[in-house]
Amino acid sequence: MTRTVQKYGGSSVATADHIKRVARLVGDRRRAGEEMVVVVSAMGDTTDDLIDLSKQINTRPPAREMDMLLSTGEIVSSALLSMALQADGVDAVSLTGAQAGIRTDAVSGRARISGIQGDRIERELAAGRVVIVAGFQGISDDFDVTTLGRGGSDTTAVALAAGINADRCEIYTDVAGIYTADPRICPSARPLRDIGYEEMLEMASTGARVMHARAVEVGALYGVEIYVKSTFDPSAPGTIIRKETMMEQGNKVRGIAHESRVAKVTLRGVPDRPGIAAKIFEPLAEAGVSVDTIVQNASIERLTDLTFTVAPGDRERALEVVNRLNQELGAAEIVSADDLGTVSIIGTGMASAPGYAARMFRTLFDQQINIDMISTSDIRITCVVAADKVADAVVALHNAFELDRQG
Repeated sequence: MTRTVQKYGGSSVATADHIKRVARLVGDRRRAGEEMVVVVSAMGDTTDDLIDLSKQINTRPPAREMDMLLSTGEIVSSALLSMALQADGVDAVSLTGAQAGIRTDAVSGRARISGIQGDRIERELAAGRVVIVAGFQGISDDFDVTTLGRGGSDTTAVALAAGINADRCEIYTDVAGIYTADPRICPSARPLRDIGYEEMLEMASTGARVMHARAVEVGALYGVEIYVKSTFDPSAPGTIIRKETMMEQGNKVRGIAHESRVAKVTLRGVPDRPGIAAKIFEPLAEAGVSVDTIVQNASIERLTDLTFTVAPGDRERALEVVNRLNQELGAAEIVSADDLGTVSIIGTGMASAPGYAARMFRTLFDQQINIDMISTSDIRITCVVAADKVADAVVALHNAFELDRQG
């Protein structure tokens, strides 16, 4: 018997009618003989609404209590989907993350899954029930409810698929798979038939919102093939995220990812001595600030400029940290800006094939788009550009690398 783990995002369960539609899809698969475990997100904008509500009560709500509050959104979805299935004659049971055996560390708001204790799920499946699991959450060793951070329901689904040895893991969303670029700003973008874990991880880390990066990491670690499909067109093939299967391909670029807005912080005239970077980035990490692109200029007269980018919402916290440190650092000036964005080309094999960086830079130059910063990996080139030029950059690069063509 095929065992399938599915995940339905917030847009897929946004209303009662949406939930009934998902129940029909799940019920059809169960009646066809599959064992079904279904992970659900909170309905629509529920999480944002709960965050807004918490700030009306306490402008700086405790992290533990936020986990308790935000976990309720997924619990509501799971109970309603179970009710919808039972109304359709399909036996089902809803479980919280804790009841499903999802164990995590104790980091409130961004916990990481430490293990899956799947005994309860196995018992429910053996009894012939569809198991509906509240995504985005788990429980620590101290039995505190924890949440996994934004997009954590993806991670829940992939981790469960690995933990209970599922045959398939399907992520349902409101688009028909992983696209070569964001179709909302690039009409010629097309869904990919498949994509490697590393490429997908870079796509997710540089702005593609369809899949959560941590879910891709778990999939790669445990060899879980992830099928990304549309709730609203389930017959469409979608995209398979899996180990790279194509040994060689003509066009190394598989996709264009972007961040509409990022912030940067620059420390000018920093004394160039050993340990300076650690003194900056260790406190930033301790403050929960995630740093992306880092550029350090060549030293002139033993002074250097160091620039890094962060999410716009982290700019003020990052500035607080570096300003507090500056008495020890001795930077001549600290400046910041939040009117920037990023555009990235991604594809395995770019590092060993000449011309990709040159074509990217020429394309941006032809569009009169200035490059503020550049960062690279073996399979990615990212340029920081003005925020109001990001959409133009995505479209121009998509055209330049002919990603509208089936490859």
